[in-house]
Amino acid sequence: MTNTSKNKGKKVAAAGVAGGTVGAAGSVAAVATGGSVAGLGATGVTSGLAAVGSVVGGGMAAGVVLTAVAPVALGAAALGAAFWWLED
Repeated sequence: MTNTSKNKGKKVAAAGVAGGTVGAAGSVAAVATGGSVAGLGATGVTSGLAAVGSVVGGGMAAGVVLTAVAPVALGAAALGAAFWWLED
């Protein structure tokens, strides 16, 4: 493995981590502000998850799935984009 491919691997991994972090922060922000009760208390989280889940016609359980999938999807997209962009 050459030094440039090691650097490429580190950059691609960093992009994936950054994408996942942005996705997680976005999920928390959506839950905290999306519901009828703002904040990260029990009622705020419950109403926020229900509001996020209502985007796909579901409720709180669908909101949990969406907020769990978003960081993974953004991380994977950033990883793929970085890999493609840094391609030799």
